[in-house]
Amino acid sequence: WDEPLVGLALLEWQVCLAHVCLHLWKEPLVVATLLVLPGSRNPKLHLLQVGLEMAGSEGSLQTHPTDLSELLKEGTKESHDRAENTQFVKDFLKGRIKEELFKLATVALYFTYSALEEEMDRNKDNPAFAPLYFPLELHRKEALIKDLQYFYGEDWKEKIECSEATQQYVDRIHHVGQNEPELLVAHAYTRYMGDLSGGQVLKKVAQRALRLPSTEEGIQFYVFGNISSAQQFKQLYRARMNTLDLDKNTKEKIVEEANRAFRFNMQVFDELDKIGKSLAEAQDGGLPVHDGKGDLRKCPYYADKLGPSCPYQGTVALAKQPLVQLMLAACVAVLAGAAAWYMM
Repeated sequence: WDEPLVGLALLEWQVCLAHVCLHLWKEPLVVATLLVLPGSRNPKLHLLQVGLEMAGSEGSLQTHPTDLSELLKEGTKESHDRAENTQFVKDFLKGRIKEELFKLATVALYFTYSALEEEMDRNKDNPAFAPLYFPLELHRKEALIKDLQYFYGEDWKEKIECSEATQQYVDRIHHVGQNEPELLVAHAYTRYMGDLSGGQVLKKVAQRALRLPSTEEGIQFYVFGNISSAQQFKQLYRARMNTLDLDKNTKEKIVEEANRAFRFNMQVFDELDKIGKSLAEAQDGGLPVHDGKGDLRKCPYYADKLGPSCPYQGTVALAKQPLVQLMLAACVAVLAGAAAWYMM
């Protein structure tokens, strides 16, 4: 037997076995034990050893990602799926979105992005966030103001207020920006990467379902005029994320904070879903929703939470109910009969 050929065949067999181990157990340490081979100056043997080491290294990267972008992608997958399956989002994607509810969702986004971008501006020079500061490309506050002006008019500020679920989200963003700025990337990642991905689908659905102008009025939030390619920008953003000088513990905290951000978003979605059901019940009952031009405070169905509204409107709405009209007609008939008997 030719000793070099036997050695080469043995090494090839070990390489195959190593790849099987990687496939079955995803464990590079198994491969490392197979590298204990007799030394050889044969270049073919050397190349096989190098290839084996690379296989172990490659398996390690696939099994234990260290890049922040990959950690966030894997670590928030479950939260992302849950958010996509909230009733509000499912109805939205099916085009079951009323203008009134869409306006309230826009209000929630306005308060959220106002807080987020305020904290991003505060930390634009902080090494823990500076590489991700893209105000011209990403900031949404001005776009949301245009949408609110479209839906509510020039006095839009007087007609909106921050909901309870949105306020909790806003408070957390401010806390992070002022006390734990290294976690701000979690909130920026959750919002902006979503806006550049699924948000573009929601834009088309909203425009079609609400019959909004082709000039994109009312949906400026979804328009990123300074980004020519969403896909390329997302790649750039993830690459910048991976340049942040963060230890393992901080990366884990960022993933945890991103999951927290998803939970805040789901709470806002659930809140909007409850409001949507209340509005639907009101419409099914024959009552008008309200004519406050989108101002929820003027809606009679929220009088118990937001204080008294216009009593005349509530009286008129009540009078339009079929049962009430029947009772009024019966009362009129009784009074008419009594009057006729009295006149006899």
